[in-house]
Amino acid sequence: MFRSTLLALLLLSAAFAATAQTPSPKEVDIAAPDGTKLRATFFAAAKPGPGVLLLHMCNTARKSWEPVAKELSEKGINALTIDNRGFGESGGPRFEGASPDVLKQLNDKWPGDFEAAYDFLVAQPGVDKTRIAVGGGSCGVNNALTLAEHHPDVKALVLLAGGTDLAGINYIAHKPEMPIFTAAAADDEYNPATLQLMQWFSEISGNPRTKFSGFKDGRHGTEIFGPHPELVDQIAAFMVDTLVTSPVDLKAAVTPRKTAASEFWTLVNQPGGATKAVAVFHEARKRDPSAFVFPEFPINLLGYARIQAGARDEAIELFKLNTEAYPASANAQDSLSDGYLAAGKNDLALAAEEKCLDLLPADTNDAQFKTQLEQAAKEKIAKLKSAQK
Repeated sequence: MFRSTLLALLLLSAAFAATAQTPSPKEVDIAAPDGTKLRATFFAAAKPGPGVLLLHMCNTARKSWEPVAKELSEKGINALTIDNRGFGESGGPRFEGASPDVLKQLNDKWPGDFEAAYDFLVAQPGVDKTRIAVGGGSCGVNNALTLAEHHPDVKALVLLAGGTDLAGINYIAHKPEMPIFTAAAADDEYNPATLQLMQWFSEISGNPRTKFSGFKDGRHGTEIFGPHPELVDQIAAFMVDTLVTSPVDLKAAVTPRKTAASEFWTLVNQPGGATKAVAVFHEARKRDPSAFVFPEFPINLLGYARIQAGARDEAIELFKLNTEAYPASANAQDSLSDGYLAAGKNDLALAAEEKCLDLLPADTNDAQFKTQLEQAAKEKIAKLKSAQK
């Protein structure tokens, strides 16, 4: 009895000592390039170590990352969370309810703000600036990727439930030396395809240490931490592995993983590669009628990029592929209509847009998106019918 009690006391004392060694989080103000004050919290580790910058979603603030930041600091990794300009305690016009012009102003300012946050993090005593990672949730995914693109020494990324542009997708696909951790939940209230998109991001990443974690529930991004605290542990373990236990060496040779998704994206992302990529998709579906090769979103982006580049026929081919892979998607039909319009095929554009309206009631996108798409589709149909007269 005495021995058991003594052992328990010793373990309790050791745990208390370990906790006491981790400094308390510190609230700080970071000056943006234009002088705007950005509120942040610095979670220092007990001894010198790596640093991680965490960027929040556009329906939360910096506190949403607190569970991860606390665990990282306890495990020897310094963490910085920051309120985006327009959110929480940071300055700038408020994001919520802002006009399109104000939203554009905020988005234009964010890259410079995050650069200031990055500079603050690496300048802190005890932060090893050669071992830095970045995490982002929802809109923070694109923000994290944009920041990493400007800092080629970033060792790893954590991306939760968010999309990015073609530059961000290609950054993931063309940087096999850098591992990423992606996660999402199947009941994401903003886009039911988010889980699939985050899994695809992991599959086009060539790094063998890349990880994906999917959940049946948990809603959107960092909201998953509530019902699934294991996600916090998974992220912390990933950061410890890539920054502490076996730090990523970006100059080391890496044999990229090959997946059906990476093969498809390599082909389709080349000028004139759509036909070959379509063949890859058809072969995959012959082997498995339900095979997942690509999400709808990236092909949509690529199709519009082809329109802008003047490759209208290739854009149509990509949009048609999306409607084949996602026959219930109203947005895929709307995009196909835009492809036909760009090529001057107005009758086909009208048919695709009318198909878009037919699919809308059962479409699984959120109500706001469907309302906006319905309005745009009706306006487009009216113009096309008027031009026929």
